[in-house]
Amino acid sequence: MSKKRYPRFFGFLALFSMLLLSGCDYTLLDPKGHVGVQERDLIITATLLMLLVVVPVIFMTIIFAWKYRATNKSATYTPDWAHSTRIELVVWLVPLAIIIVLGYVTYKSTHALDPYRPLESDVKPLTIEVVALDWKWLFIYPEQGIATVNKIVFPANTPINFRITSDSVMNSFFIPALGGQIYAMAGMQTKLHLIANENGEFDGISANYSGAGFTGMKFKATATSQADFDAWVADVKNSPKQLATAEYAALAKPSERNPVELYSSVTPNLFQIIIDKYEGMKPGKIVHEKKEVAGTEGMDMGKNSAAQAEE
Repeated sequence: MSKKRYPRFFGFLALFSMLLLSGCDYTLLDPKGHVGVQERDLIITATLLMLLVVVPVIFMTIIFAWKYRATNKSATYTPDWAHSTRIELVVWLVPLAIIIVLGYVTYKSTHALDPYRPLESDVKPLTIEVVALDWKWLFIYPEQGIATVNKIVFPANTPINFRITSDSVMNSFFIPALGGQIYAMAGMQTKLHLIANENGEFDGISANYSGAGFTGMKFKATATSQADFDAWVADVKNSPKQLATAEYAALAKPSERNPVELYSSVTPNLFQIIIDKYEGMKPGKIVHEKKEVAGTEGMDMGKNSAAQAEE
């Protein structure tokens, strides 16, 4: 019974896996941004280098199993064989060479793709401030004086400088089609530099689990022409909604699958205000304050002891 069950089980498993993958669009292998293209090339290069070991091993395993099968009486029988210098050299030197090449390529690529490193371009970059909330994304355009929820629009072929933080738990900001992702953390600012090579609408997600509404924490990123972007900014400025202090406090409350919202104005320097509200909760600040409290208590105890001695 068991001998028949396992092959059939693995057959169903393979079929089920194919059905699951049939709905994939392989976004990471078909990027629409300069950074994404370089990351794709790195993935392909690393995979091919590793296959230089994997593929020969697979074929040699099949060949050896066939050649040295029990029924092949013509195969050389060497029961006392224990060592081969040539095999040892191949087994160790080839993987070592691949590791050296892969390490060099990875080191060079990861430094070139540093998310904090601005992209080189003759076009003036656009700054977008990103705030991760429960469970939605707030985007602030400081130069345009507008804000949006779960939607960003930007010109294609224009570098986008993302400044990212969180007003909740840690999240991860990710637009797979453009490449790169970076964490959003309360009280801290991270950076990400991306560019879209063509017009289009791309999916944006949170790549870090953050609670009950995580699955609906998605947004749309739209790359347009400069003229269409300017027209979109003008439309947003006509929106009746304004993101003042009270409105932001209401927006920051947890909500799931929040619809797109547009704000014609935003509280000045709101992004920095959100970061600064966690200043007193930073580990270094807390430790420093504890030391100050402990020092003050020590001084008070010393004064009390001196007073008791005098009495």
